[in-house]
Amino acid sequence: MASTSDIRNGLCIRYNHDIYKIIEFLHVKPGKGPAFVRTKLKSVTTGKVIDNTFSAGHKIDDVRVETHKFQYLYNDGEFYHFMNEADYTQIRLLEAALDRPDLMKEGEVVTVLINTEDNMPLSVDMPASVILEVTHTEPGVKGNTATNATKPATVETGASVNVPLFINEGDKIKIETEKGTYKERIKE
Repeated sequence: MASTSDIRNGLCIRYNHDIYKIIEFLHVKPGKGPAFVRTKLKSVTTGKVIDNTFSAGHKIDDVRVETHKFQYLYNDGEFYHFMNEADYTQIRLLEAALDRPDLMKEGEVVTVLINTEDNMPLSVDMPASVILEVTHTEPGVKGNTATNATKPATVETGASVNVPLFINEGDKIKIETEKGTYKERIKE
């Protein structure tokens, strides 16, 4: 049993007959009244995100998890298939367990959280950023360079990302996986 002081991003807890992963939290100490923790919880079974507030000192039922490195193999339309890098066993997960499946290319190494009680995979943590090639974007119009002007671009995984006007087809770009936003162009 843990309490609200143990809350951190990535912690898995049992709440309302389901397992949730904490994706955001904020400790609040108002000038008047007791302290509380405002959280955003993502269900590892359905992918649904809910907001919840815990009063300070509230006991939470944490789920013990292990992390393992898995390599993304392919998507068959319904399931995403992964291979454990240590023992080469394969698992398959529904899209709801993945945070940003549209930014994952084959061969990508991800971290999978596994429940130690029943060895079931709970969720997939992507690397902080991924490098993908731009496959389609409109050319930037000269003179159309207002501050922070962006245009949509499609990357090799099929995801759409807003990029600066100077990005062209064939460029490799770094994308922040948490927000799905352009970070920088990679020079080769």
